[in-house]
Amino acid sequence: MAEDTETRPASAGAEEREEGEIADDGDGSSAAAAGRITAHPLENAWTFWFDNPQGKSRQVAWGSTIHPIHTFSTVEDFWGNFFSIYGNVGSLYNNIHNPSKLNVGADFHCFKNKIEPKWEDPICANGGKWTISCGRGKSDTFWLHTLLAMIGEQFDFGDEICGAVVSVRQKQERVAIWTKNAANEAAQISIGKQWKEFLDYKDSIGFIVHEDAKRSDKGPKNRYTV
Repeated sequence: MAEDTETRPASAGAEEREEGEIADDGDGSSAAAAGRITAHPLENAWTFWFDNPQGKSRQVAWGSTIHPIHTFSTVEDFWGNFFSIYGNVGSLYNNIHNPSKLNVGADFHCFKNKIEPKWEDPICANGGKWTISCGRGKSDTFWLHTLLAMIGEQFDFGDEICGAVVSVRQKQERVAIWTKNAANEAAQISIGKQWKEFLDYKDSIGFIVHEDAKRSDKGPKNRYTV
């Protein structure tokens, strides 16, 4: 007869975690489990950032509510091999809400480590972004495929990419890729075209320069379109 196996209880305080926060047992078991497998390092380390200004004063400066959640640098940390090893802790991605589950007004970012998802960051300052819009509840697949393409270095001009953000709004959801050098037209066009191919997205998308967005009160015009 097989021996009874003790079932590990769920982590205390799980219900008290903030939206977007990563679960942690607190007993070091995840680190021990990580040491027992061969990790597959990514070319770059990446950091998830969360911004949920809902309920805060509209006078709060943009970007002041963004905070880092977790930095990962291996396939396993992101994608889920740990889930079968240490039970309820699971993988980074599986512990994070899909965009469709986030509150209206929330933004979820995944940026190369040490790059902050802000216009003021020196790496982002001269860049811009490509944006895809979709109906409410339909961004989950776009977001996942965007992350996989980025961290898997599938873009020919991957060095130009700062990160990506998914934004949940009342009537729509948006996924955007931020790049660092808006003046490099060849790189921006390549990124936009490849992104559409990865997502099998048929509609046109536009690239907006951050400096144009800061100067425009009525909405900036697209610098490039693919």
